[in-house]
Amino acid sequence: MAERLIGAIEAGGTKFVLALAREDGTLLEQARIETRTPDHCFPEVADFFRQTAATHGPIAGFGVASFGPIDIDPASPSYGTFTTTPKPGWAGARFQDVLGAFGAPVVVDTDVNGAALGEWLQGAGQGCNTLAYTTVGTGIGTGVVRLGKPLMGFSHYESGHITPPHDRSLDPFAGSCPYHGDCLEGLAAGPAIEKRWGQSLSQLGSPPEKVELIASYIAHLAASLVLLHMPDRLIFGGGVMKAPGLLQAVRRLTEQKLGGYVRAPQLDPGLEQYIVAPGLGDLAGITGAIELGRIAADQ
Repeated sequence: MAERLIGAIEAGGTKFVLALAREDGTLLEQARIETRTPDHCFPEVADFFRQTAATHGPIAGFGVASFGPIDIDPASPSYGTFTTTPKPGWAGARFQDVLGAFGAPVVVDTDVNGAALGEWLQGAGQGCNTLAYTTVGTGIGTGVVRLGKPLMGFSHYESGHITPPHDRSLDPFAGSCPYHGDCLEGLAAGPAIEKRWGQSLSQLGSPPEKVELIASYIAHLAASLVLLHMPDRLIFGGGVMKAPGLLQAVRRLTEQKLGGYVRAPQLDPGLEQYIVAPGLGDLAGITGAIELGRIAADQ
């Protein structure tokens, strides 16, 4: 019996990664398209999967790991639909509207849950019972996976909209989040950094005082994740985290914020093994989306 084929989408704030894979994760075809409006993106998504299915065979299931906010409750009548996303044109759009034509089941989750799942399977989260993956890029978000299952409540987690301590004498920037102003995303995501200083941390040369400021916000999130979920490891990815010295500063400041209160073998001195970069690099999201598609095919 031929191995089933899986369609996968990693829908990010700046780009979509599209893939056709075997269910063991082997990539057969891959493409990237710019994230614009659904009127522009969805026809290109449909064209990619039509063409790859014509070449390789019918698709057994689709997995979507997407930016949000998006309804990821399979029992909800609006499952797969964007809700209060600030991206113009996306509120009310629904992935099933474009993928439904292929007659295969669809599983939709968040981009960070997809990345967390990918890292748990094949990356820096292997061997963990509970893993938290945070992206700090265009936005900030965290996915938490427990024994291979992404966690949620009535909706997905929104760690980027936690409000951290904000010393306005050190950082007079008001914040850029259209909903909350100086939440984590409004202070430490890529667009906030560029709005504050005119360039990314890397383009600025990663000056220590600026790295320290952004690290302090991210460390507040890291310490909160430890206290709320007690994960076996924290992974921090995304474009902002590639700035030289930032990951190291986050480790140091997180350890300071925890203050020795939590003692466990997972929390190594200096947190070098506990707070890490993604093992899969930029492939974490599409790896998780393929796994979501495999789950869909089993439904």
